[in-house]
Amino acid sequence: MAAYEGPVQHALRDYALLADGRRGALVGPRGEIVWMCLPAWHDDAVFAGLVGGPGWYTVAPAGPYVWGGSYRTGTLMWCSRWTTGTGTVECHEALAYPGERDRAVLLRRIEAVHGPAELTVRLQIAPGFGDRRTGHLRRGEDGCWTGRTADGLRMRWSGLPGARVGRAGGHPELHGRLRLEPGERHDLVLELTGRPLGRAVPAEQLWRATTTAWQKDLPGRCGPSGPRDARHAYAVLRAMTGPGGGTVAAATTSLPERAEEGRNYDYRYVWIRDQCFVGQAAAAAGTHPLLDDSVRFVTARLLDHGPDLSPAYTVDGAAVPPPRRLDLPGYPGGFDVVGNRVDRQFQLDCFGESLLLFAAAARQDRLDADGRRAARIAAEAIAAHRTREDSGIWELRPARWTHSRLICAAGLRTMAATLPRASRSPAAAWEGLADRITAEAAASGTHPSGRWQRAPDDPGVDAALLLPALRGALPADDPRSRATLDAVLAELAEDHYCYRFRHDARPLEDAEGAFLLCGFLVALAQHQQGEAVEAARWFERNRAACGPPGLYAEEFDVVQRQLRGNLPQAFVHALMLETAVRVGAGD
Repeated sequence: MAAYEGPVQHALRDYALLADGRRGALVGPRGEIVWMCLPAWHDDAVFAGLVGGPGWYTVAPAGPYVWGGSYRTGTLMWCSRWTTGTGTVECHEALAYPGERDRAVLLRRIEAVHGPAELTVRLQIAPGFGDRRTGHLRRGEDGCWTGRTADGLRMRWSGLPGARVGRAGGHPELHGRLRLEPGERHDLVLELTGRPLGRAVPAEQLWRATTTAWQKDLPGRCGPSGPRDARHAYAVLRAMTGPGGGTVAAATTSLPERAEEGRNYDYRYVWIRDQCFVGQAAAAAGTHPLLDDSVRFVTARLLDHGPDLSPAYTVDGAAVPPPRRLDLPGYPGGFDVVGNRVDRQFQLDCFGESLLLFAAAARQDRLDADGRRAARIAAEAIAAHRTREDSGIWELRPARWTHSRLICAAGLRTMAATLPRASRSPAAAWEGLADRITAEAAASGTHPSGRWQRAPDDPGVDAALLLPALRGALPADDPRSRATLDAVLAELAEDHYCYRFRHDARPLEDAEGAFLLCGFLVALAQHQQGEAVEAARWFERNRAACGPPGLYAEEFDVVQRQLRGNLPQAFVHALMLETAVRVGAGD
């Protein structure tokens, strides 16, 4: 492998996400886009600098500078702002939104806000994680650069006709400089497509269309608590949701949850459970398009696969490919991997979460006949498999996880309550099944102290066991609900952060990072128990566990105050949104 000559990696908290629904790009504080896959989230990367591979697109001041940045409210249109020795320069950047299936357009608009500006620009496109090279780079009479790969990926880049062709790490690279006078503005437009290049669309038209589309999708006030952050969480989820309704769990792969411990995973797929979290959060916020998308995706998978529902799919509804390693160094502390073995697992709680999603839609009169048919399929799957061992919410060894059974009971009860009077027979059957499942879980999953335990053969505390009471499996005043919350606070909580469960005798923070999903669950549980002040404390603590771009990873390293794992993690944004609504509104 050729020596790496690209941008250095940064702490995950410093990266912002550009996304158009079909794909996403990560941009760092030094103006480096170091991650983007084409044509879809789960496909190979054309920019792989994030994991030590070739491929990047940098725009940054030529001299020393201090970095800052922000999103345009309610969008994933990012603005890097650099203060230099001669003034201030901004770079506005976005993926043209909404994205097209086989065409991605990266927009970058540089403006010398105060004083003159000089910037360096580097562009290296390396499809297939660098396995393929972009050749035939040439400048046309219009000043645009074009190129293509042997398998038909075409590139067009406008805005830097004076760029030069060089090489870095064995791949061709375009590089050059931009000089702007005070107040001057300059556009760079990069188009990547699998079809023949047509007429180039002016940058102004692309920016206007993208702005208009985001304004159309912009929700109103998402929640009384942290309304700006809640709105941002919605924008992140909206941009990570494709035309088929599927929301990818994360935009990246193989970012380590713990350095040098081998916990590297590919999350560029749609997890059924996560999709249900997204839909329920959207329902709580009253944002119907995202709710409808979630229902549409989960309905289609249940109608297609019934009781053989996989825990995860590609955004197109196809099977998740098995893991494979790449010949790349990986993000520091990790290694490179694409694909996921999740489709070999059975996760019973996915059926319960599906019913909770359908019930949320039904309560807002947004569940059609297909959705109700999918709900019946989910209920039948629960009836048939309720005693079967599954891998559970944390995707561990097969066991009779208490959470999985109780969340199925919650789904059955909640969905039964939405059925019209003419359907009381199935409603009664579902309520009866929920009673049996709860009784079975109580017989094998109640700890001697009176709380819920993880499994019949695992007496440990698990933060996921806060969910059943939140979702209606049993009343909030059930003694086991309160006892479980007390145990989570005593054994898994530190400084208003929460861990999933104890791995071993080590201190919690030595085993893994705090799980932000669990922190928001504690906030909701405290709220449900009438502890308004504690609920607000938990909410505020966990919503601050992000970097300047306001993106959440799966875990938060409390000691180092760093994000861990793939970025951004959709289910954390979903629970942040739901918590903002419920805790602030007093629901």
